[in-house]
Amino acid sequence: MKSTFSAALAVLFCFFTSSLMAADLLVEAESFTDHGGWKLDTQFIIEMGSPYLLAHGLGKPVAEAKTEVTFPETGTYRVFVRTKDWVGQWNAPGSPGKFQVAIDGKPLEETFGTKGAEWFWHDGGTVDIENKDVTLSIQDLTGFDGRCDAIYFTTNTNATPPSSGSQLAKWRKDLLGITEDIKTEGPYDLVVIGGGYSGMGAAISAARMGCKVALIQDRPVLGGNGSSEVRVWAMGNIRRGKYPRIGEIVEEFADKAKKSPGTYEEFGDEKKEAIVRAEPNIDLFLNHHANGLEMKDGKIASITAFDTRTSQVRKFEGTLFCDATGHGTIGALAGALYDQTDKGRMGMSNMWRWDEADQETTFPETPWALDLTMKDFPYPRDHHGQWFWESGFDKDPIQGAEAIRDWNLRAVYGAFNAMKNRDGASKHKNAELTWLAYVGGPRESRRLIGDVILTEEDIVAKRDFKDGCVPSTWSIDLHYPKKEYADKFPDNPFISIAVHDQRVDRSYGYPVPYRCFYSKNVPNLFMAGRCISVTHEALGTVRVMKTCGMMGEVVGKAASLCKIHDCSPRAVYEEHWDEMDHLLKLPGQARRATVDAEIEMPDTLLPTSPYGPPSGINPTKLTGIVIDDRQAEKTGKWSEGTGLKGYVNHGYLYSGEKGAKVRFPIKIEKAGNYEIRYAYQPHENRSAQANVVVGIDTSRETTVINMKEQPPIDGGFYSLGVFTIKPGEETYVEVESRGDGNIHADAIQLIPVDEK
Repeated sequence: MKSTFSAALAVLFCFFTSSLMAADLLVEAESFTDHGGWKLDTQFIIEMGSPYLLAHGLGKPVAEAKTEVTFPETGTYRVFVRTKDWVGQWNAPGSPGKFQVAIDGKPLEETFGTKGAEWFWHDGGTVDIENKDVTLSIQDLTGFDGRCDAIYFTTNTNATPPSSGSQLAKWRKDLLGITEDIKTEGPYDLVVIGGGYSGMGAAISAARMGCKVALIQDRPVLGGNGSSEVRVWAMGNIRRGKYPRIGEIVEEFADKAKKSPGTYEEFGDEKKEAIVRAEPNIDLFLNHHANGLEMKDGKIASITAFDTRTSQVRKFEGTLFCDATGHGTIGALAGALYDQTDKGRMGMSNMWRWDEADQETTFPETPWALDLTMKDFPYPRDHHGQWFWESGFDKDPIQGAEAIRDWNLRAVYGAFNAMKNRDGASKHKNAELTWLAYVGGPRESRRLIGDVILTEEDIVAKRDFKDGCVPSTWSIDLHYPKKEYADKFPDNPFISIAVHDQRVDRSYGYPVPYRCFYSKNVPNLFMAGRCISVTHEALGTVRVMKTCGMMGEVVGKAASLCKIHDCSPRAVYEEHWDEMDHLLKLPGQARRATVDAEIEMPDTLLPTSPYGPPSGINPTKLTGIVIDDRQAEKTGKWSEGTGLKGYVNHGYLYSGEKGAKVRFPIKIEKAGNYEIRYAYQPHENRSAQANVVVGIDTSRETTVINMKEQPPIDGGFYSLGVFTIKPGEETYVEVESRGDGNIHADAIQLIPVDEK
């Protein structure tokens, strides 16, 4: 852990070595007053011990980082720089991350970033310091992700700084003369660690219900994977199901990106921060990394975090805590039970984009990158390297995170090298690499265990939990290495394929139970986001950002009840669920100054969600796969109706316009024989000869239905027959109006014949 003795950027401490007094100066790179073009990378503190500066210039050297320092005395100093050759672990030729250290503009003779497969103190030789006050700078030479953690000067020529672990942390602290200069914040009703969608949802929701909240985020922006740093567009439908007001807070700050990755502006970092800062009950701490905690009587008493720029240590005291880190970091520190899939996890992505310049451009050769030609990767359509640039499926997502990110960088640089300098050169003369995420977008890590561990079987069977509250509408979307691109790099493939299980209701949503959002054995710990209590398979549907944000909204409301009743998150379910049910039905803009105050409703309510509780038959209660009319593709003029009762979900469609069509697309994961049923409500103005077509691949089978008559199957269904369906085939049910009476389109139902 890094700390600071004062606000000074470099702190001096003298100590005896071999019975001689040595003068020493340790300068932390993140404390430079001017980072220039270098990026502050805080992702791998758990792994390598500290933040560091990264020269992420996409092949163009970045502006130097510099600061003013004062040496304890003049004389000859030996210099050490903590760094690494970031491709060294793969024995790749060349050293892309080269940089120099300069004193008053004069570089040392040694070039750094050229040695060491792991972080270590690179010996930079000696330098004569003639004036105590100097300008210290770090000068990038390549633009290819050189990295610098700290610079150490000593007059002891025999000094050997410790390289890693607790010994290094203690050495830093001792050398800097750190006292226990810890600033205490709080106490808070809820401390939220992690500022992505889940953390923002929890903080805003709790604050609006009267809780005093601290929101701790280790990056300079909010949004996590949905920020401009990572640029994953926000997916998952909101405002639907049993509690259609849940999601209104997410709707306030969610991005409107049209593609993933989108542009910087589309992700609205400033808007997210402004919304959080507008809440008087929230104290926001950006650039703070939580790396410690205190337990008392089996509960978390406080969280310790340090400012990644100044190293100021803060202790956050609180009653309740929410782990929204995505990695279950706080839960692991607290001894919470957790699970982690060892092999075949979903990986980390680092998306990228390129653009066309007005003139020919060049790109440096990258012999140290992955050795790729155009056939070794999918062509980046629309100038985007999208979500499937992903790796680390069998790598440690915590202790191996930096290597996963760096492998992704090597893949992208290798691909762009193929476009510019190899077999794609003639087509890409004006191509310019304009953005590459250096902050990784992880999908799966630890999953903290709650009172319910949600499974794929629960979701597919539509198991009804009393506390089901967060609608998950994303398919069970699991990622695997894509074979055609993986054969060349079997140890760590870098292109993924998404395998979707479509048996999730994408309109109404499967309601994830509240009991997945608190720890089974740490009584005051909530969790929201990718680290909730689900299996690896179930994570495939709940992990998308808007769904994670709704988890946070639920946690925030539950925290207010914990405050009111001085109870645990578990007791909210066991003893106060009627009150929780009431809070979950409130608008997202509802608020109270304290938990004891009256709830004030917003002046203008958002319109009621059309995907709230069904006014008709709940599709989640029906057997098999149900595809509602709101998921169908319409051609021509269709009207929505609710007058004829017995319909599925929210209503039905009808049209008398000749040629108007409705097509229900069918996608299945498992090949088999399925009975396909068509739902409609009869009426005297309906067509007596409605042609309903089942299309499978190139075959079409038509059934004529008299829609004036009552459907023969309970629930308003008509059987179209049993069909053999395979994944990947184009399959659909389509009905077309003949203009001889209204055609009615409500829903279709697929029932595996062995489950009838």
